Amino acid sequence: MSEAARNYNISAIASASPNVTGSPKPLPTSNRPVNHGPKPPERVLARIQKFEHGQGDGLDRVSRKNMRRGKVKVEGRLDLHGMIQAEAHRNLLVFLEHAYLSGRRCVLVITGKGMTLNGETGVLRNAVPGWLNEHPVNQWIRGFDYAAPADGGQGALYVLLRRKK
Repeated sequence: MSEAARNYNISAIASASPNVTGSPKPLPTSNRPVNHGPKPPERVLARIQKFEHGQGDGLDRVSRKNMRRGKVKVEGRLDLHGMIQAEAHRNLLVFLEHAYLSGRRCVLVITGKGMTLNGETGVLRNAVPGWLNEHPVNQWIRGFDYAAPADGGQGALYVLLRRKK
């Protein structure tokens, strides 16, 4: 069990199976376009943001510079090495929720570089940025970027969290 799992008792929370009810809606079979209802107002669309490395509404120039230089105070670490995708996703959600609710401001998520023999990057290294853009995680974070070389470089991410409202 990793240090993060011991500190946050992730294994107990992650092993609980979610309650899934209802059946999935059938897919439309006609060629007619599906009406998804009214379009959200522009002000709502403006708040929905796709985070990318080093970009985000809460990341100003100084924050980005400090992250790249490793001059951020890391208040929690999660190491995803050796986990399968489902386990890593669950642990990331629990870890970030706990960090957000605890009022932490910056955490380090270690994915590993995952370089394969044919030059491809690792599965978790590619998946974690997508997971950070999913609901509800995207409402907890201000942005993320690769860690400084001392903290893992491109095999780790600094994740800056919003203040709890």
